[in-house]
Amino acid sequence: MNKRLQQILKVRVASTFFIVLALAVFKPFGLEVWQWKAYVHLLNIFVIGVFVCLLSDVVMKYIVRMPMSNEKGVDYIIRRNLYFQLINTPLVALAICIYRHFVLNSRVEGNQLSWSNYFETLVIIAFCCFAIGLYWRFKYRSKFLAMELEETKLLNEQLQTNTLKQDTIEAQPSSTIVLRGTTSDSITLQVSDLLYVEAVGNYVKVYHLLDGKVRNDMLRATSKQMEDDLRDYPMIVRCHRAFLVNLQQVEQIISKSGAVQLLIKHCHEYLPVSRNNVLQVKETIKKL
Repeated sequence: MNKRLQQILKVRVASTFFIVLALAVFKPFGLEVWQWKAYVHLLNIFVIGVFVCLLSDVVMKYIVRMPMSNEKGVDYIIRRNLYFQLINTPLVALAICIYRHFVLNSRVEGNQLSWSNYFETLVIIAFCCFAIGLYWRFKYRSKFLAMELEETKLLNEQLQTNTLKQDTIEAQPSSTIVLRGTTSDSITLQVSDLLYVEAVGNYVKVYHLLDGKVRNDMLRATSKQMEDDLRDYPMIVRCHRAFLVNLQQVEQIISKSGAVQLLIKHCHEYLPVSRNNVLQVKETIKKL
């Protein structure tokens, strides 16, 4: 059993145990009539609950296309947990209703399968799932933020190491590129002098160094066109739908409450990193 599956199973067992514990305390569905046998029924409900939770995880992974992952950010974790609860809670309520109908109904009247019993079970399970969801939300948020801060620290150390290497090695001639828009305008610059490119409507602003000073020139073009023109330079990546950045010109990575920003050298501007691009940015920095 791999580590990810063990983690999922641990979470589902703990969550189902909380629900069964609540049922053991309040004994709904006429469980008190069964006396000591009520705990046998609670054990059966526990097994049913774990099975349904794992089934819901399969649905999330292969149908909803949202596998459990700590690498996609805290917003993804919260959104996935919400979708999981919307799928899992009705299924668990239905499974318990079926158990009530075929097992508990033999000694307690009123446990037969019906809409009223389903909604009664759904309300009880939804309340328990809401409490569980709050717990896991705060737990995973804290865990993810701690992991993100540690990763950010390591990435900043990598940036400092790269800067020291560039300072100690002999300067190498940089590639000269010509960026063209849809008009006759063009910008000629050294790749190493490029800071970032910003999309502004139907134009792009190219921020670069000229004689040691920050300059920005505007071209009539799209950021996608600029991305295609710069695809041969792996250090230049998209960090946001509006920004392309030269990672060799990043001074520091800032991570705060799940949001990631890049502090650019020379101009000291902060560029946002979107959730869709954060993984690519981090992986590229590690390879520099």
